[in-house]
Amino acid sequence: MLESTPSEDQTPVFNAVMTDEITITPQAHEQIKSLVDDEEDIEGVRIYVAGGGCGGMTYSMTFATEQYAHDCVLEQDGLKVFVDAVALQYLEGVEIDYQSNDTGASFVFKNVFQAVGGAGMCAGCGAAGSGGY
Repeated sequence: MLESTPSEDQTPVFNAVMTDEITITPQAHEQIKSLVDDEEDIEGVRIYVAGGGCGGMTYSMTFATEQYAHDCVLEQDGLKVFVDAVALQYLEGVEIDYQSNDTGASFVFKNVFQAVGGAGMCAGCGAAGSGGY
């Protein structure tokens, strides 16, 4: 993931290519690839992290039209997934799945608290953080 070795100008460098920091199940890959392929001028999907209150961080996806300077990229069977270097610190170890049941279907981020050592539960309300999207 991130490299700590500074370059000659003392600017930290990072590995812009992801390998196993994020796992995408075959079902999720198929669904995401289908959505991306149906859109014009879309490079891939961007996974991002936002503050989420007592349940922890919120993890979501959106279409990406380009790669930014601090993005890390996962390329897998024709699908590009972009994550900025800061968000990747919170996403390392996550598995993105696609689940369908009687009430609908959604993308589910599993093991989202692995990188930060949390349990994903709110002590006050007991609600689980960051489930399906």
